[in-house]
Amino acid sequence: MRRSQATRRADTVTVTGIDLHLDLHGPRLRAGLTDALRDAVRTGRLAPGTRLPASRVLAADLGIARSTVTECYTALVEEGWLAARPGSGTRVATRVPSRRGPSGASAPTARRRSSRGLEPGAEDYAEFPRAPWLAAARRAFANAPHSTYGYGDPLGRMELREALAEYLARARGVHADAARIVITSGFHHGLGVLARALAAEGGETVAVESYGLDIYRELLRDEGVGTRPVDVDECGARVDQLVDIADAAAVLLTPAHQFPTGYALSTERRTAVVDWARRTGAVILEDDYDGEFRYDRVPVGALQGLDPDHVVYFGTASKSVAPALRLGWAVVPDSLLPAVAQAKGRVDTVSALDQLVFAEFLESGAFDRHVRSRRRRLRHRREVLIERIADAAPAVHVIGMAAGLQAVLALPVGSEERVLRVAGRQGLVVSGLAEFRHPAADGHPSWPDALVVNFSNVSESAWPGALQALCRILPSP
Repeated sequence: MRRSQATRRADTVTVTGIDLHLDLHGPRLRAGLTDALRDAVRTGRLAPGTRLPASRVLAADLGIARSTVTECYTALVEEGWLAARPGSGTRVATRVPSRRGPSGASAPTARRRSSRGLEPGAEDYAEFPRAPWLAAARRAFANAPHSTYGYGDPLGRMELREALAEYLARARGVHADAARIVITSGFHHGLGVLARALAAEGGETVAVESYGLDIYRELLRDEGVGTRPVDVDECGARVDQLVDIADAAAVLLTPAHQFPTGYALSTERRTAVVDWARRTGAVILEDDYDGEFRYDRVPVGALQGLDPDHVVYFGTASKSVAPALRLGWAVVPDSLLPAVAQAKGRVDTVSALDQLVFAEFLESGAFDRHVRSRRRRLRHRREVLIERIADAAPAVHVIGMAAGLQAVLALPVGSEERVLRVAGRQGLVVSGLAEFRHPAADGHPSWPDALVVNFSNVSESAWPGALQALCRILPSP
């Protein structure tokens, strides 16, 4: 084991071999060392399973007797903070007595995903195509030019942009050439870049759908761009209301599958919003977050195909493959491209290696096979969900299920909050439709009480139990 190095200043010892900072207080070394190690475990700075330095090594580094360290380790083992096994050394115990901080409050921990969580935004990450991705990585790295390992084009690797241009034209009806595609680290990053570009051009307001994710409204606000809501109904966004937002530089839409209600923007409204953009010089920001997943009929093509000069098309690998890739793309009109390039920065901020792998993943056909496989599984899961809810809760109507990863369960009037409370008591994570409502939409019509259920985000083994739990919380006749 590499020897831990220690430096001592006043009462502080820094053990750099395991990245551990110990504060030794008072003249009693054993008590001080015991308290410091206990606090490091209790507050989470020493994670369960972390191996500590051997007693002789730590004693030599601290300049104290080995027996002092041994007594300290023994005391903490007896208290349950550490575990000692022959041949394995001394480690932090897997289950420690408490995770409470010095003030008595629980130490902050990362939110763990429930196996029965049906909240929007999460996915079943067990479906990540590990073997095809690894094969694509091997081919991409074997063929990567030496320049790959330097600073790249700020707009992204040309290999990926060319692969995307072909795929988007074929699968989503997008009119694009590689020169107008900008690679981003997901939609969040891409929207931030566009917001900065719009602000630089003098845009101060973006119209948004009255129901949607608050993180994107907050992102626009953080970039100095205000938001104004337009209503949403069964035909998608009420784009006719854009005439009442005279200062709107853009409108952010989810036309193929409105989030969270699930409806597609109608043909008439697609034409109307394009006419509005042409007439006013505004830009349509099209978030095609789950366009690959449509079940009932031929997929709805991208709005961008109607007018590439007035629509910025956003796509992402987060829903189709995995959010961890942090890969997204924007197809930008020529008129806006210089401002977008300026807003994105002077160097590429997305991993060039991941871009090359995803390009290979696309060109090899592995992406299409992965999407088709997921689509088949999700179509079956969707059918089971509709059938089970119809049997268990006939008063609940399922809507927004023609595409995507989530369903909206329309509840009896006045029951949303009560159902959410029942779900919480049973450990089932779901979302109410009201939480997606724009805070400035008070004067606009509200949707009925409803749950937004992500039916894609639990494993196959956990799905029956999650569905059963969902049916139990729904109002029955």
